[in-house]
Amino acid sequence: MATAPSTETNPQTQKTVDFIKRIRERVATVVVGQDVVVERTLISLFTGGHLLLQGVPGLAKTLLVSVLSKTVDLDFARIQFTIDLLPSDILGSEILDQRTNEFKILKGPIFTNLLLADEINRAAPKVQGALLEAMQERKVTIGNETFGLPAPFLVIATQNPIEQSGTFELPEAQLDRFMLCHRLNYPTPDEEKEVLRRNASLGITRQDKGAIAKTEFDILDKKPVGTPEELIEAMQAVQEVHISDVFIDHVVELVNRTRIHPALEVGCSPRAGIALLKSSRARALINGRDYVIPEDMYSLAGDVILHRIRLNYEALADGLTGESVLQSIMNEMGLTASTIA
Repeated sequence: MATAPSTETNPQTQKTVDFIKRIRERVATVVVGQDVVVERTLISLFTGGHLLLQGVPGLAKTLLVSVLSKTVDLDFARIQFTIDLLPSDILGSEILDQRTNEFKILKGPIFTNLLLADEINRAAPKVQGALLEAMQERKVTIGNETFGLPAPFLVIATQNPIEQSGTFELPEAQLDRFMLCHRLNYPTPDEEKEVLRRNASLGITRQDKGAIAKTEFDILDKKPVGTPEELIEAMQAVQEVHISDVFIDHVVELVNRTRIHPALEVGCSPRAGIALLKSSRARALINGRDYVIPEDMYSLAGDVILHRIRLNYEALADGLTGESVLQSIMNEMGLTASTIA
């Protein structure tokens, strides 16, 4: 695979790196560890690609998105998906003003910059479809009027992988709308020790005649460390990250191999290749480079591809997993990365 055209970092890239460093430092004041999740969230923010997080409750997903929105002065909304949720609860609706006897538009929580869709697989398919359509088209129709969503607009959805009762699994076509799907792991013992130590020192807040115990949300610094203009510059800088033709060839080959692999019933669409290129560019910038390297593809292949492929019956019977099949494809291509995140 081709190497980078230059090892020098241009001033705009360095400026963006400093911006990213301030964001990471702010996030680290309330979120312990989770460096990869923070990186994936920044990739989504800089590319406008939506992110699906899979992990058990209690891994600071909501806290992370909340602090991220405050670091760059973005609007944030959270929706807890439930079985009785309606599309109008997300998108908005027309209501009758009884004083004027006219209908007026009441916009829903989707009109924000960062939307956390908590446990998206608990809502009925009709609700999931309404959200995913808005994610794709970045506009919402209420009554006879169509409204554009704010810019930037990013959906970070979560799924709990252990409780499947009463859930509606997202079909492949809808999973494809998410640029990345990242699987969260438990913190390391040292990180968990730090989480407990910080939590033990939070104290209480006096309120009315009583007091309540503080949570990590209470200590969030609401003063942003960056501006929306700096975010725009970062998004522009991602577009200028160099990608060689050889890198593109490897991405195309990787995606095509998922379509013909004997263990796979469903392979990746061209959208997977686009997602891999966009996310590789953003990862390069986050790591202070204005060019992509093979490590970017190795690191992101799992998050881009695994939720877009489906094993066939024979592969499942043989005990294969999506991770093992993807690793075998990478090995067949002569790519020797040992880890697919």
